Amino acid sequence: MAVGTGSYFDGTSSQRRMVRVTVGAALAIAEMDGRPIAEWAWRDVERLPQPGVRLRLARVGGDARLEIFDEPLARGAEAQLDKAEAPSRHRGTGRIVAWSIAAVVSLSAVGIFGLPVIADKLAPYIPYSVERKIGDAVDQQVRQLLSTRRAAGPFECGTKEEEKAGKAAFDKLMAAIVAAAEAPEMITASVIRRPDANAIALPGGRIYVFHGLIAKAGSPDEVAGVIGHEIGHVVNRDGMRKLIQSSGLAFLFGMLLGDVVGGGAIVVASRTVLDSAYSREAETRADAFGVATMKRAMGDPSALATILEKIAGTEKERGALDWILDHPATPIRARTIRALAGPKGQGKPLLTAEEWEALRKICSPAPSSPPLAGERR
Repeated sequence: MAVGTGSYFDGTSSQRRMVRVTVGAALAIAEMDGRPIAEWAWRDVERLPQPGVRLRLARVGGDARLEIFDEPLARGAEAQLDKAEAPSRHRGTGRIVAWSIAAVVSLSAVGIFGLPVIADKLAPYIPYSVERKIGDAVDQQVRQLLSTRRAAGPFECGTKEEEKAGKAAFDKLMAAIVAAAEAPEMITASVIRRPDANAIALPGGRIYVFHGLIAKAGSPDEVAGVIGHEIGHVVNRDGMRKLIQSSGLAFLFGMLLGDVVGGGAIVVASRTVLDSAYSREAETRADAFGVATMKRAMGDPSALATILEKIAGTEKERGALDWILDHPATPIRARTIRALAGPKGQGKPLLTAEEWEALRKICSPAPSSPPLAGERR
């Protein structure tokens, strides 16, 4: 049993309360004078990402939050959570194996008709630890595909001395959006030296924001709206669905044999991340998630519609009709986003004017390499 302190939010107000936390057979939360507040069974506790906080916990289905900064107390809580999650991980593995066997038995039908259905059913059951491993393998391939010898600096922006102010501004923007998104897994993001107005989310939570998107944007809210949209793809496991659909039976056989990152499946999947769009349903869900995230961040939720209209204009200038066909029509999509956003309220600036100017200079000088064939948001 471990005892320490933490910060507690009851879910009905924004007031932070210092509480006494006891990690034992259950997670007990009490006032500093010992009066009990709540007791959570470990099977009902979930982890939430929160920059700057050692461990953030919530009760599944509830609004209350508990933040733990004390390292020994956090380690004790994580050990209890690992024990509670172990049975569900085993059940999840069993489901994965069952789906894989079903795929092997129905090779011909799966190859023609079944992959989209299997992807929808299978993706939510893949453990996050497996998805992160897959995401790391995809990331290595994607970095090779996106990097260019013509770039005037490292692949990721923000490493030069003159770019550090922009990196700090980007990190501040990311912290606000990730906290508002309340994603179940930690999201990581970088700005890369690509001139395209684009952003991509890889399986496992890695997001790349192209510098061309920041150059096209007219405000931090437009960039933040796109990031919220991409986090929506991560939360909805859209990247895993697309990976399974693109690599097909190679991925399922690899899972059956215990090797999900070997062979050519990852190479195919990595190229698919760049070359193919999500389904219209996936884009609509991600748009709605981005709007909700911006509302919680107190930003302008309609800014996502504004930047999408700018990107669509760029694509039309290039004559990229496949982009228009693969995505929901931009005017319809923008109207839907603005309807979800509602009347423009009194939000708060996500960045100061000085920070926004620094973010726009995070890649210096601006990249000039041509886009890859088929790249699109």
